Amino acid sequence: QVHLVESGGGLVQAGDSLTLSCAAAGHTVSGYQAMGWFRQASGKEREFVANIKWAAGTTAYADSVKGRFTISKDNPKNTAFLQMDDLKPEDAGRYYCALGFTWKVDAGEYEWWGQGTQVTVSS
Repeated sequence: QVHLVESGGGLVQAGDSLTLSCAAAGHTVSGYQAMGWFRQASGKEREFVANIKWAAGTTAYADSVKGRFTISKDNPKNTAFLQMDDLKPEDAGRYYCALGFTWKVDAGEYEWWGQGTQVTVSS
């Protein structure tokens, strides 16, 4: 059993920055391949944002966030981060972290999910 807890969301203005955190508890993350961030805006499907290979640190990003978002990790703390810069109104939504055995962008490939943290961006 893995328990993921996201934090760091909030209300910001366009152009501002936020850093989201995802802390894993209950099981060491090292047994999994990757941790990912996904988001879901109201009335839309959940979409891939970024992921990171837990061992190698290899990262991948959705085209819409490349150059503005940075995913990172702290292995000893079983925590991943999503630094979000130059936020846009279209970045708003509920952000979820997920843990999986494969390094994929498909949400269905991830085993464990957090409850999410809300990000609101005003224009």
